[in-house]
Amino acid sequence: MFAMPSVPPAIPAASGARIEVRATSAGKLLTDGAGLVLFAFSKDRRNVDRCAPVRSCASVWPIVSTRGTPTAGPGVKRSLLGTIRVHGKSQVTYAGHPLYRYSAEPTPGATDYIGANLSGGTWRGLRATGALVG
Repeated sequence: MFAMPSVPPAIPAASGARIEVRATSAGKLLTDGAGLVLFAFSKDRRNVDRCAPVRSCASVWPIVSTRGTPTAGPGVKRSLLGTIRVHGKSQVTYAGHPLYRYSAEPTPGATDYIGANLSGGTWRGLRATGALVG
């Protein structure tokens, strides 16, 4: 009798972080899927996270991580999305800027911390072009 080969169980597709563009008081900026404004750190270099080594920076400014390819929402240029590895996680980048959230910001679209000087650098918002704000 011919035995059918066993079929491995399906592996769920990895979900990627969704990056969107939303209107805010500082203009149209990149946000996560929940509408929280995303930030770039002035001390970072292209595709290099410089927040991670700074004491307490990562707890206040957690990375935008992904388990898969980041998803471009309306207005986001897919070609500008990327990832880098930081402490074993994939951090989303946009136009080479590593992306972060502000941990204490619960309000979608809030721009209070754009231009803040914390953790040894300035925190800026990002436009869909990759231009920094703040």
